[in-house]
Amino acid sequence: MANGEKRDYYEILGVHRNASETEIKKAFRKLALQHHPDKNPDDKAAEDRFKEATEAYEVLSDAQKRAHYDQFGHAGLSGGGGFSGGGFGAGTPFGDIFSDIFGDIFGGTGGRGRQQGRRGDDLLYNLEISFEEAAFGVEKRIEVPFAKRCGACNGSGSKPGTEPKVCPSCRGAGQVRYQQGFFSVSKTCGQCQGEGKIVDNPCPTCRGKGSVKDSKALSVKVPGGVETGSRLKLTGEGGQGKGGPNGDLYVAISVREHPIFQREDNNVICEFPISFIQASLGCEIEVPTLDGKVSMKIPDGTQSGKIYRLRGKGIPSLQGYGRGDQLVIIRVETPTNLNKKQKELLEEFARISGEDVHPLKKGFLDKVMEFLT
Repeated sequence: MANGEKRDYYEILGVHRNASETEIKKAFRKLALQHHPDKNPDDKAAEDRFKEATEAYEVLSDAQKRAHYDQFGHAGLSGGGGFSGGGFGAGTPFGDIFSDIFGDIFGGTGGRGRQQGRRGDDLLYNLEISFEEAAFGVEKRIEVPFAKRCGACNGSGSKPGTEPKVCPSCRGAGQVRYQQGFFSVSKTCGQCQGEGKIVDNPCPTCRGKGSVKDSKALSVKVPGGVETGSRLKLTGEGGQGKGGPNGDLYVAISVREHPIFQREDNNVICEFPISFIQASLGCEIEVPTLDGKVSMKIPDGTQSGKIYRLRGKGIPSLQGYGRGDQLVIIRVETPTNLNKKQKELLEEFARISGEDVHPLKKGFLDKVMEFLT
């Protein structure tokens, strides 16, 4: 590129020549956030790229200028420069997008925060429920602490009979403007935190905060199928807004451990111990489920770790249809603390049986011998 020759505006923004207005705006916003001087202090290259992208956007976001540029190139723009540098107010294509960008950069609302009021804080409440309540749902009454508007000063923060004074830094605007390169930007006033006013005589009730601690009782409907980590959102039940809407309340669910059951997705797992005699001869057991006891036959020769499935005895789906299963894992117990007579009987049993009654062990040993030979 020859010295002084301008780059193509479409190339600068990284869009094709028939790009829509939305695509052009999106491309410019990305570049502006990336190369803004406040994010790249003392970086002349970043500032130049920011100015270049801004110039390209001013032309391509204006239908008339874009048409002239598409037909005649840079020479078709007045003054040959294509960038007027004439401010970024509501009458220019930069009105909305620069408000959005500066909101991202400074963590504010692009110059409109104080006028629109402040939204209340979102609150988090931790609710512990039982395994059964999580499975089938429950309605709980909770007490939620929150900050409400002080009644003594009506939220002003000033002692009754006095008024806050206008902030000297922003003169009541809640924001201060400063020059950045070739344009000026606004950000929240650091002295009054965007309020536009400063409290000299704080209210003794709220100590100048404008709010006091309180609590409210709420009824929370917990749907069946929730698990630890699930969150319920109660819109508008958070902190009080200050000229804006209330925040939201998020209820974080924590499920207590169950002495018998464990959860795996929507299935319930239950480990059931039986004696080696029951496993050998077979038996009938009563298995606990979320719906009560269920009789189940254990066939003879059952091995430890065998899993039996009770269909439809698990956790109901959170979406409201179907249930998981209950998985019963058999654990065969080895007898301990045998007396002399019991040991003699077992030894006699071993002599009579040989290895024929241990098919798993015999099969494993056969595989070991095959592997080693």
